[in-house]
Amino acid sequence: MSVVSNEWRNATRGGQRWRLNSEKLILTLMVLLIGLLSVAPLLRLVWTAIAPQGVPDMARLTRLIASDRVLIASGNTLLIAFSSTLISVLLGTAAAWLVALSDLRAKTAWVFAFILPLMIPPQVTALAWLQALAPSSPLALLFGSLGLPWFAPGEQPLYSLSGIVLLLGTHNAPLVFLTVRAGLRRLPADLVEAAQISGASRMRVLFTIILPLARPAIFAGAALTFVAAAGNFGIQAMLGIPARVPTLITLVYQQLNGIGPSALPNTAVYALLIAVITLAGMAASAWLGGRHDVRVNGAPRLWQQTLGRGRMAIEGTAWLWMVLTLLLPVSALLITALTSGYGQALTWQTLTLENFRSALWGYPAVRHAFMTSLGLTTLAAMILTSTALFLAYFLSWRRTKLVRGLWLASELTYALPGIVTGVAAMLFFLRPLPIINVSLYGTVWIILAAYLANFLALVLRPTLAGFAQLEPALDEAARLCGASFMRRMRDILLPLAAPSALAGTVLVFLTALNEIQVSVLLVTSQTQTIGPTIVFLDEGGSASLAAAVGCLMILVVCLLMGLATRLARRLPQGVLPWQA
Repeated sequence: MSVVSNEWRNATRGGQRWRLNSEKLILTLMVLLIGLLSVAPLLRLVWTAIAPQGVPDMARLTRLIASDRVLIASGNTLLIAFSSTLISVLLGTAAAWLVALSDLRAKTAWVFAFILPLMIPPQVTALAWLQALAPSSPLALLFGSLGLPWFAPGEQPLYSLSGIVLLLGTHNAPLVFLTVRAGLRRLPADLVEAAQISGASRMRVLFTIILPLARPAIFAGAALTFVAAAGNFGIQAMLGIPARVPTLITLVYQQLNGIGPSALPNTAVYALLIAVITLAGMAASAWLGGRHDVRVNGAPRLWQQTLGRGRMAIEGTAWLWMVLTLLLPVSALLITALTSGYGQALTWQTLTLENFRSALWGYPAVRHAFMTSLGLTTLAAMILTSTALFLAYFLSWRRTKLVRGLWLASELTYALPGIVTGVAAMLFFLRPLPIINVSLYGTVWIILAAYLANFLALVLRPTLAGFAQLEPALDEAARLCGASFMRRMRDILLPLAAPSALAGTVLVFLTALNEIQVSVLLVTSQTQTIGPTIVFLDEGGSASLAAAVGCLMILVVCLLMGLATRLARRLPQGVLPWQA
């Protein structure tokens, strides 16, 4: 009997050691993954910027930052980021009020249409608006037929500083909308009703109760928009380079196209400046949003305001905005894709599907770029979903300092503009890897590494929301029954958290499949992805083919958003940003 007891105790201890070792093994793998792909490249970026020869050279760094070229580019970057953020805050806050606090009809459809431009790649957005406002566009022809003035032949209004600001402001407005809508949904109805009973007008309620309580959400949205505007390569490159409006992000792109020993160190400095500007903007927004305590006691009851006699005018204006900002550029892009030459009017004689045929089958570079993007996105989504499921477990129920550090590292990499991640990955993987002596630079694997670093937080957030709805007692009961860590994850936790993780997977697909910020500096002639291909086609004079590729990308985005919407009933509220 004693022999059996000893064997049972030894087996139990062995199982406990295996369970402990399996958790440690998974955590070690996550430390290596995040450390090597997120932390180490960023540290390499900082070191290259301040010590290009291996020794800190602050004099060189100061001279470069103080040069006229960098000062002008930095000033333009700040001006564009601040101005477009102001536009985004105004538009996004108004849209959030309309959806969260009014009885607007058909909210779900309107929210889907309002969010859709954010999901469309910025380079496609820029191309669509360039087509919509071109002197030969249908809109220009309509104005001409009505005798209304239009821009001079050959003049493109978007090729200017103001054009960049306006397009970034409208493109990023959904970011403010998402955060402010979440804040307004927590607005306590009791305060508003008490103010109305006291005789306060609608405007007084708006400026003394609603907006002050929504201040943290407004500034949080402003921070997201500021970062997105400062690091938006697609719009800044497609509009700023032809307009000769230098920004830090276009300096990075142009510097890497140059030659000389200073190319990489200078690029590191420009990328570091972008990172400093975005982090400073986020810190300032957090400080302004947290200056006053706006917490309320108790569970808030949702308050809504009737549109009253102004319903028709407000709803008409809201849908007219959708027509102007979504249907107008997309229709212009489609018209360009359906004609054989840029600037042609769409008639039965000029109508052709040749551009779509070339984009799908006839142009090997486009097909190769799409297949490369699809393969990289699929592999990145699979790895990130698996990592997020395990990291969400540790963050939910084993939140140690190490785990919090991993979470902060993933959030920091996601918060920084994608081009900063691309530069950091290029610098870190430029030399062959130690021991195996293999270089990732110039291969698809360096793009995959940048995707894994940049998009982990994107799938982690909805996965954490899914774990927040799980009862910890399930895990504890399985642990007491002797189930190992991997057995608990496989049989209990993963099936329950899978819908939320799948939503994050779809978000990664939507972002990574069409992205340009991360990969534009990492692609080569043999490793093209579909996002930068739009820019390269447009720069090469193939505007109609670029428009066809852009239309196909929009179609893919809509299909993926529709797929995620089908899963909405099984997901926590707010996981999908376009849910009303």
